[in-house]
Amino acid sequence: MKRRAAALMFCFLLAFQLALPPAQAADRVYFTAVSGYVLPLSDNTMPFWSGGYVYIASSIFTGAARESLGISQVFNSDQGRLVLYSGGRSLTYTLSANCALDNDGVAYYPGAIQRNGTVFVPANTVSRYFDLVYSVIEVEHGSMVWLRQQDYKVSDKLYADAAQYSMNSVYADYIRAKESAPPESGSSGGSGRPVSPAEDPDPAGLEGKRVALCLQAGSSASTMADALESYDAGAAFFFTPEELERQGGTLRRLTAQGQSIGIFVDASDPERTVEEQLEAGNAALFRATCGKTRLAYLQDGGAQALQIAEEAGFRCLRPELDRSGYDLRSASGALELVRRLASWRGDAAVWLGEGASPAGLRAFLSAAKEAGGVCAAYTETGLR
Repeated sequence: MKRRAAALMFCFLLAFQLALPPAQAADRVYFTAVSGYVLPLSDNTMPFWSGGYVYIASSIFTGAARESLGISQVFNSDQGRLVLYSGGRSLTYTLSANCALDNDGVAYYPGAIQRNGTVFVPANTVSRYFDLVYSVIEVEHGSMVWLRQQDYKVSDKLYADAAQYSMNSVYADYIRAKESAPPESGSSGGSGRPVSPAEDPDPAGLEGKRVALCLQAGSSASTMADALESYDAGAAFFFTPEELERQGGTLRRLTAQGQSIGIFVDASDPERTVEEQLEAGNAALFRATCGKTRLAYLQDGGAQALQIAEEAGFRCLRPELDRSGYDLRSASGALELVRRLASWRGDAAVWLGEGASPAGLRAFLSAAKEAGGVCAAYTETGLR
């Protein structure tokens, strides 16, 4: 029933996508989407990044969105306490604390943040605890934070394409509301929103910024290594267990070159569990290099799959930017990625998936070097 409802909502979004022209471009924003709904856009409820976590407004756990996710919220402003609950499970956030507590008193970090009267909670913690899935997807006017149940089987790229009409609509409403609002006291009367913590107000370059490129490795891995070596750059290559078996020579070269190697896991594989794929991958890697890895990327991995991998001692890649739906195969794609990274505040791990070619990678490495960026390997302890 849930899958049927998700499919119907997706078709509904896709039909509306064809209805109206897109909104005019202006400020970059963060949309919030829950299952098949794109929620209204407001500065007071817009997601933001803090301490490496993306925060979402707790107000999304109301109305139709609450029904879709199966999570409700109660906020006591006098006590500064927010409770998210579903069935017999709950997370309690106290604004004066830096963590949340579950029913058994187990702490979950980080805590909630209150801004402009709205309480925001970390999407990662809430998704893992209540068995949800969330994505941060790059879209036309900025980014979209999308939460849904684990059985909502639509890819990020397909959902973003289908939701384009809804995003254009709420974006147009947002811009109209800002243009009609009176200027704040002491302001110049401009309508632009304050810069988000995730964005740099001066996207002129990458001066000193560290970028970790993460790729799904295939037959071109050796050629990719050539490009990295020529620019003295680092990256992380994620191989399926089968590719780890086939590419022993490439694995030895990457190891000698100082590149990172991880295991690419298909968490939806009906034939093999996450643990089995991780074990098979490390066994193949050990046969080729006499070494193992604790770095993994889980495709279609929900909270349970991530927990399984992390309890087994693996660091699961959670990139700041997911560019797997965008090609890095030309100079134009390389320059677009540089521009996107320039607007990002701080270092960033970038998931390219299978979207990069050796030529595109060389173009990006050249552009990033020219802009003052450093391409470093992503390891089991983070950016190196």
